[in-house]
Amino acid sequence: MSFDTKRAVRLALVGVAAASLAACASRPKPQPAPTPAPTPPPAAPSTPYTPPPAPPVASGVLPGSVQDFVVNVGDRVYFDTDQYAVRADAQPVLAAQAQWLNRYPAVKIRIEGNADERGTREYNLALGARRASAVRDFLIAQGVSAARIETISYGKERPIDPGTTEEAWAKNRNAHTAITDGAR
Repeated sequence: MSFDTKRAVRLALVGVAAASLAACASRPKPQPAPTPAPTPPPAAPSTPYTPPPAPPVASGVLPGSVQDFVVNVGDRVYFDTDQYAVRADAQPVLAAQAQWLNRYPAVKIRIEGNADERGTREYNLALGARRASAVRDFLIAQGVSAARIETISYGKERPIDPGTTEEAWAKNRNAHTAITDGAR
């Protein structure tokens, strides 16, 4: 290698070293901002602190759901022995059912008429059908569309209480409103 080539290589190496050192040069570290002086705690209020009222707790029942209907309205009314006339104590429940159904017009229902175990199967099927029809007629009179209501009689075939006492029979003389479609 000639003298000029050696010199050029040395100069190049020195230049690379200088550039490397310049690239690695550190900048001064930033100084942290001074912390403000602590503020003294506020003076005690003249009246004790009262927290704001807690928001109402959601019941977990979705409006328009089957659970909403059962819990907040009621899905069953009861009848006297061998009767299918809607009793006075059943009218508020059926009126509430009608209001709920009118609020949720997509919901369809089935009214299931039931009887206690006394009497023949045929008699109780007919009695259950008349009970279901009485509830249907009441709801229609309250503005619920007849097209949304179907009825069925189970007679004595689906007792709520299998007992053979007057209390058990009273539970089994009922009309149950079951939601079949359209609930949330």
